[in-house]
Amino acid sequence: MVDFSLNDEERQIRDTVRTFITREVVPLEPEVLRNERAGRPGLEPDVLADLRAKARGAGFWGVNTPEEYGGMNLGAVMSAILAMETGRTFVPFSFGGSADNILYGCDEEQKQRYLLPTIEGERRSCFAITEPGAGSDARNIRTRAVRDGGDWVINGEKTFITNGNEADFVMVFAVTDPEKGADGGVTCFLVDRDMGWKSEPIPTMGQWGPASLVFDDVRVPAANVLGELGQGFNLAMRWIGQGRYMIPARAIGSAERLLQMAVDYAKIRQSMGHPIADYQAIQWQIADSAIDIESTKWLTLYAAWRVQQGLDARHASSLAKLDGAVMANQVVDRVLQIHGGMGYTKELPIERWYRELRLLRIFEGTDEIQRRTIARNLLKGHVRLGGIGE
Repeated sequence: MVDFSLNDEERQIRDTVRTFITREVVPLEPEVLRNERAGRPGLEPDVLADLRAKARGAGFWGVNTPEEYGGMNLGAVMSAILAMETGRTFVPFSFGGSADNILYGCDEEQKQRYLLPTIEGERRSCFAITEPGAGSDARNIRTRAVRDGGDWVINGEKTFITNGNEADFVMVFAVTDPEKGADGGVTCFLVDRDMGWKSEPIPTMGQWGPASLVFDDVRVPAANVLGELGQGFNLAMRWIGQGRYMIPARAIGSAERLLQMAVDYAKIRQSMGHPIADYQAIQWQIADSAIDIESTKWLTLYAAWRVQQGLDARHASSLAKLDGAVMANQVVDRVLQIHGGMGYTKELPIERWYRELRLLRIFEGTDEIQRRTIARNLLKGHVRLGGIGE
């Protein structure tokens, strides 16, 4: 028998997070919109720190972090469910107490310098693999690291790096053996900002604030190699693959909130003597959106379940990521259409979500890359149709 229900503890965790988001985070939305219109960050650092402190006081710290590091270790399925809850608001809030998954590959000294301070919120990291000439084709990176005595000297440029302007250290991927390339010739380095790399913000259509990173003869001790020399590409794919199911999870929360806005508006907006909810054109958009959201939800939870069971989740995560990115953009477009001119204004947050959700079809693997991956898996027999439960 397949049981789709949450147990009492899981339901309590979800409901507690939903209450926290509703009471503590959603009321900040007008302030975020005002700040962003004025060209300021949506949330000031002290406001975000206060929110995270409140969440920690309620027991929510390190949702994915192993218990040995003080985290909750809730597992992939509950992490996805909580991402759905935080996705219900556009306020840039996330629970503290986490670290990028590959940082758990630190050696003991690196754990003290990078992993533990990151979990505690004392340090902030960023992940840098994308380059001007290597986006979807991560194997084409050109940033070089050359050995010089007991150090490595890094030269190159990274682009569209999330948290690149705020981070005080970076996990940067550089070619250490050009002949091997991605097959044993790429290494990951932990590089402090004060070692010399620089960042510049990249303006975007949404509120995502990526950066370009420049490495000009940046000298890094050999002790700062993360993992094994030459095995950086495998680390990078582990980082990217691990989080793909979380993208559609957050998109589900956003889409559900947006659809509820459309339902509420359709009931009160009058046109030609009737609420627009009476018209089939509006009803079909609402129905199609509800179907799309539920479809994405089950694809996402299945991918998370595979991760939690220790199964290969790459194909399932690609399905969920592609479907979730397309779904979110379709739903927000319909919701804006239902709201008409008001949806296009900045008085409502719909246009902001419209810009923000467009990014989902690009980062962490474009739609085209996901389709390529899905088709290749089927054509090469890596997965088979009807293989559920395998």
